[in-house]
Amino acid sequence: MKVLKYCPNCGKESLNWDNEKKWSCPNCNFTLYNNVAGAVAVVICYGNEIYLTKRNRDPKKGKLDLAGGFVDPKESAEETCKRELFEELQLEINISNLTYLTSLPNVYQYKEIDYNTIDLFYEYRVSEKFEVNLELSEISEAQWIPLNELNLEDIAFDSQKKFFENYLKEI
Repeated sequence: MKVLKYCPNCGKESLNWDNEKKWSCPNCNFTLYNNVAGAVAVVICYGNEIYLTKRNRDPKKGKLDLAGGFVDPKESAEETCKRELFEELQLEINISNLTYLTSLPNVYQYKEIDYNTIDLFYEYRVSEKFEVNLELSEISEAQWIPLNELNLEDIAFDSQKKFFENYLKEI
């Protein structure tokens, strides 16, 4: 992980990382916590198929991903699902049809910084298959994949791989 060096309080090159969750400055006693960020991932289902996207940028460019993203300030996880599905897939959803499934820790590495996240997994069932115009800055393609053909090595993030290991056992 890229380590911060300069204290944002006193400006001295004095920050110490505890290798877990915080930086501290011995010069001015400032503490900066590396708190966990909330993120959502939505399993869109039609029968025994799921809708996965292919990432168009790093991290994990070219790997399969569930639609979703980071929770914004003052936003619920369900509101994040609605916003992200619209931003990524132009898909309008009814929040009341989301089913919360589980949460898993993850590390999202971006520009040499590790962001610890708690990924909240939701399921959204649709009554018919759909195709969407994709937001090409984030997604290069999207596809319906039968669950029995899902290859976990093609999945971008460890939390999603672990999620699908359990999800596939339960169906």
